[in-house]
Amino acid sequence: MYAIIATGGKQYKVAEGDIITIEKLGLDDGANVTFDQVLAVNNGKLTVGAPTVSGATVTGSVVKEGRGKKVIVYKYKRKTGYHKKNGHRQAFTQVKIEKINA
Repeated sequence: MYAIIATGGKQYKVAEGDIITIEKLGLDDGANVTFDQVLAVNNGKLTVGAPTVSGATVTGSVVKEGRGKKVIVYKYKRKTGYHKKNGHRQAFTQVKIEKINA
């Protein structure tokens, strides 16, 4: 059984027991989270919502929050002596999927 959920402007295919990395939610470790934007559910038969499946939810618990590896952003314009170096670390939340309610 799996479901397709939407959170943080992205879509994820999840099954029970999966650990997914999503955009930061700002919750404490061990907190429960419910995703109500379920786009599709497959439990032997595929059910696709328009745009979401009514009455379907996915529950999970927060494993940890953190920041990803640093990505270097380097801007450069030739012949002018212009260059700028920046770094960025994206914040994330890891969630373990506990149950798919469909």
